[in-house]
Order: sequence, then C-alpha cells, then structure tokens
Amino acid sequence: MDIQIYDHTKEEPKTNLELVQKVLEFAGDYLKLAANTEMSVTLMHNDEIHEINKTYRQVDRATDVISFAIEDDSDEDPIILDDELAEEITPNIGDLMISVDKVKEQAEYLGHSYQRELGFLCVHGFLHLNGYDHMKPEDQKVMFPLQKEILNAYGLKR
Repeated sequence: MDIQIYDHTKEEPKTNLELVQKVLEFAGDYLKLAANTEMSVTLMHNDEIHEINKTYRQVDRATDVISFAIEDDSDEDPIILDDELAEEITPNIGDLMISVDKVKEQAEYLGHSYQRELGFLCVHGFLHLNGYDHMKPEDQKVMFPLQKEILNAYGLKR
C-alpha cells in the first residue's frame, strides 16, 4: 500500500509513525487490498480534529479518529472499465485523521499502551474506509471481531 503519513503535531516519535505504516499495510494485506491502494493518515491535536469535526461533520467536539472515504458507494451509475484499464487505476480509499491527544487519553483510561491505542484507531478507521461500520448491532457483529482479529494477528493485543 502507498500510505502517506502526516504528523501535524511534529511530536510523534519515528517508531510511532512506523507503527502506523506497518499496521495499515498489515490490515491492507489482511483484507487483500490491491498492492497499489493509496490512503493518508494525519496525526493531529484535539483542537485541529475538533475544527474538522465542526466544519465537515457538524460535530462540536474532538473525536479520536475521523475517516473520510473517497470511494464511497453512491447512487451514481458505476463507471465500467475494461480489465486492462481498471488495473492501471490506483485505488484511493481515503484519509484518516487521528487525535494523538485522544490516543493518550484513551490508552490511559483503558490501561494499555499508547502504541496499542494508536494501532487500534488506525485499524478502526481503516475498516471504516473499507466500508465497515458499527452503527447497527448487525454491523458491529462483523466489524468488531474483524478489528480484533487484525490487531491480534498483528500482535497488538489488549
């Protein structure tokens, strides 16, 4: 996968940026995404994610992770491409925004490491970018076990 990582905090250690890269590559392989799949991750503080929430989601608070999927299902007619041309198009699944302040708060509250919480939020947001959701109980029964399965297989157990 081609993952662009932006650290707006300018504070994250290189090891955490590498964790983001590796856990998302692992999750991409786990879901059998095309090797050329693109996405981005931006690490930021609460004030920045709060502003994004207000502007784009009409939510007046900071949240831990926001997923902006690019290739959402829509009501528009699908574009039909021949197989050769379809292989040349690079799929971009979207953008994740993660609040490092929330990572720290939640890791402390839940009693596990900052790295485990960071990895969890990456996988959680990544699954949203790939069409998974947890708003309905039946969706939770699919997304949450898959999320746990990926994190455990990667080695980020609670």
